[in-house]
Amino acid sequence: MSPPREGSLEAPTRHPVDWKNPDYYDEQKVLAEMERVFDLCHGCRRCVSLCNSFPTLFDLVDESETFEVDGVAKEDYWKVVDECYLCDLCFMTKCPYIPPHEWNLDFPHLMLQAKAVQFKKNGAKLRDKVLTSTDAMGKTLARPVISTITNAVNKVTVFRNVLDSTAGIHAKAWLPEYTAKPMRKRLADKLNNTRPGTPAGKTTGKVALFTTCYGNFNEPVIGEDLVAVFEHNNIPVTLATKEACCGMPKLELGDLESVEKAKNANIPMLAKLVDEGYDIIAPVPSCALMFRQEIPLMFPNEADVKKVQAAIFDPFEYLALRHKAGVLNTEFKNPMNKISYHAACHQRVQNFGQKTREVLSLIPDTEVKIIERCSGHDGTYAIKSEHHEAAMKIARPVTRRIKQDEADHYGSDCPMAGHHIENALGDGSKTEHPIALLRQAYGI
Repeated sequence: MSPPREGSLEAPTRHPVDWKNPDYYDEQKVLAEMERVFDLCHGCRRCVSLCNSFPTLFDLVDESETFEVDGVAKEDYWKVVDECYLCDLCFMTKCPYIPPHEWNLDFPHLMLQAKAVQFKKNGAKLRDKVLTSTDAMGKTLARPVISTITNAVNKVTVFRNVLDSTAGIHAKAWLPEYTAKPMRKRLADKLNNTRPGTPAGKTTGKVALFTTCYGNFNEPVIGEDLVAVFEHNNIPVTLATKEACCGMPKLELGDLESVEKAKNANIPMLAKLVDEGYDIIAPVPSCALMFRQEIPLMFPNEADVKKVQAAIFDPFEYLALRHKAGVLNTEFKNPMNKISYHAACHQRVQNFGQKTREVLSLIPDTEVKIIERCSGHDGTYAIKSEHHEAAMKIARPVTRRIKQDEADHYGSDCPMAGHHIENALGDGSKTEHPIALLRQAYGI
């Protein structure tokens, strides 16, 4: 391998995902590219602390006869692929060889390509198909009686042990509860969307809420808190008329055709809202990332995709923009004291800065300690029997920081990450979403 070079000082660029090209699924070409990239990663090793992909790769190299990538069997490359959950942190925060550097290294999108090759060739386990079918799961389980039974059974140790041994869902993993009244039903009669918005900065001042599968079916209080905070700031909120899963679970599975189906369901509806003057808010970072990055890279020539890309915001990014324009309500009634705040990976890689910390820090007598480490949850990764222990290990630096901070509150913009951290702490404490903390501070 050539000696390491300095990384490019130019802004990083991302190449479109050429997933409709037959060459994209050429397994031998993908294996050859993995060998090239793995060789570069082996010589650098800056990303060893990010996730389990890199320790897995480096162990394979270090245990090989040659102590180089050429000593690793090609069939073992897939072990590295299986450990990647597309957090994007290696590309965005660590790697010095990303485009436009001549070595042109994009580890997450190479892993995405490898997952797509696997899915095209072998399909996926039933467990993985079910877990990533979030709309179908929600529509089935988020109902009266059924949700109550599901939530109760998921807490029974015997059942969880059976689920572990038969379905590969770890007995000690946190599983989301289902609501009997999804967010869309709860909010439908509460929203006052007839008022005009007050433009400020790059915001129109009126928003359409993309509830997300998780927010809609599992934790609707996030949407209720968000609406309360936005209405308190004179920002009228409406619901997207209909929505499907953003596609992130299927992306992580390598099922790119299902991502396209989700795109076809969501983009026309969201683009219409943008044309009507609405900004789009997605309260789960992974969903915002899909519309901001992954879908535009998969469909780079679609005008409506670009329109939605330019109009979608993270909730705290939006509030920070309003504050910068001088129109955010900063009359807080309650101090939040000390907050230990976990910055979610899929929020960090959107590159708009620490807006949640900035907004929470506006609350008087409140100290916000930020934790910029992966929680290890990452979609379905922490739920799977084969990955749960690794996910808990990844969470340890986060839980250690929370304990050191001795905070009054802790939580993450990614509610699933927050619950995984809560599970990893195991001390009876409860995660609190930052939008819930802001609502408490307002006293509304």
